[in-house]
Amino acid sequence: MKLFKNIKKWLENQEHLFYLFLLILIVPNIILCFTEPMPVVAKVCNVLLPFAFYYLLMTLSRNCGKMFWILFLFIFFGAFQIVLLYLFGQSIIAVDMFLNLVTTNSSEAMELLDNLVPALVSVIILYIPALILAAISIIKKRKLSPEFIRRERKKAWIALLIGFISLGAAYGLDKRYELKSDLYPANVCYNVALAFQRNAQTRTYHRTSENFTFNAQPSHPEDRREIYIMVVGETSRALNWSLYDYDRDTNPELSKIEGVTSFCHVLTESNTTHKSVPMLLSPVSAQNFDSIYYRKSIITAFKEAGFQTAFFSNQRYNHSFIDFFGMEADTYDFIKEDSQDSQYNPSDDDLLMLVEKELEKGNRKQLIVLHTYGSHFNYRERYPETAAFFLPDFPVDAEVKYKDNLMNAYDNSIRYTDNFLAMRLPIEAVRSRDISENVAAHIVEGTNYIQVHPTFLYESLWNLMILILMLVYRKHKKFEGEICLLYFGGYGLGRFWIESLRTDQLLLPKVGLPVSQLLAGTIVIVSAILIITGRKKAARIKSTESNQ
Repeated sequence: MKLFKNIKKWLENQEHLFYLFLLILIVPNIILCFTEPMPVVAKVCNVLLPFAFYYLLMTLSRNCGKMFWILFLFIFFGAFQIVLLYLFGQSIIAVDMFLNLVTTNSSEAMELLDNLVPALVSVIILYIPALILAAISIIKKRKLSPEFIRRERKKAWIALLIGFISLGAAYGLDKRYELKSDLYPANVCYNVALAFQRNAQTRTYHRTSENFTFNAQPSHPEDRREIYIMVVGETSRALNWSLYDYDRDTNPELSKIEGVTSFCHVLTESNTTHKSVPMLLSPVSAQNFDSIYYRKSIITAFKEAGFQTAFFSNQRYNHSFIDFFGMEADTYDFIKEDSQDSQYNPSDDDLLMLVEKELEKGNRKQLIVLHTYGSHFNYRERYPETAAFFLPDFPVDAEVKYKDNLMNAYDNSIRYTDNFLAMRLPIEAVRSRDISENVAAHIVEGTNYIQVHPTFLYESLWNLMILILMLVYRKHKKFEGEICLLYFGGYGLGRFWIESLRTDQLLLPKVGLPVSQLLAGTIVIVSAILIITGRKKAARIKSTESNQ
């Protein structure tokens, strides 16, 4: 307890908090020194200049907690940067990263987040306690002395001057160095502003493109039947296709088909879905991408030429040009939107059933565009167990030590896509993976529905019970903070029970333990210990006072 008291005393010192907050703000810049391939002088500048700005801003208020919260946007950017560094090993800040935040569907995002647990835990440990300490400082109106502020502000101005000198040196010694792309968080601010600008332009797309026309005309006789099927794949690397001389047999079915042509010298102009897919569906290139706000897609060109058009996607709406272009078609369906369940994860093969129905209409001129889900991570979720050709394909944690397993799973997903493109997928293999063992255990015998618990209802009732308990118990509290600890302990206990009823728990990699239950159990134990020790301490104080 003495150690706890010493830590508490240290954290209550506002000067200590001032330096602690300053250190936390500059952590991403320090990490970037070890990840970014740039000259030493540029690395020094990238730490010193932002540090000086944070330093100066922190002196604008005597309440350091208040300033820390005012700088919350930079804290969020810092957390975002750390997650990106964990995922890619290097900074990749660009406008498309922020546009991805508003164009990535929830299911795709959750599959990725499930494999970012270490990064997310690190971010929580680094920033959440600091934000709580800052909030306590604001609530209790703790302030730094005027002398301290004046002294630190002078130091901040000196640091800022040195920072600008280092910036000049960085520009002088490295001709490739750019403030808007290489200096964090300046690059983040620039690209966020650019993302807002492009998002605003996207919202007015229907108005700016309404008069566009290709003036397209048919090039073949009307009585000649023409059927074109365009498949837009996702996250599929040519280097992993045996059609492109990959040393693994990932295209066994397409290789059997005569007349298949593979183009070996074609590269995508973007590595993001919201940008690359529209470029595939229109004459727009990376060099003139801004013209997309005034154009329409190849679907409109075919419609003008007298074709019946259809667009079928295994993606969710993402409010980007993919949606706009797809809705140009006479018939369109985003099959993931056919269910209200956010966990609904249909196979790309479901698109083939829509193709069959569309062909049954017997239109003489027909264009069908398919937008697949392809080989998105988690790779193991992209194919059934029966299609696991390369083994082992478990586990699929995004760690270097599982590189071979990940490669096996990824190549299996390519083989599954190969079957899809060849339209030779066995019927018995479709959708078998959608029901896990845990979910299957909740299927009621003799029915076609899954029995689950109403966990949201349980949580609401439990929280109401805790509220009543707190109102009754507050008259019996023995020390300050006991009611708060009672809430944490009570909520944690309920959460521990409710999480045990769920069929979609997030499990820790390797050990397989539920994350939410572990956290809830820890909160219960810590709260119980603090309540017991607090009540004992209060009893001792009361006993001492009565003896006096």
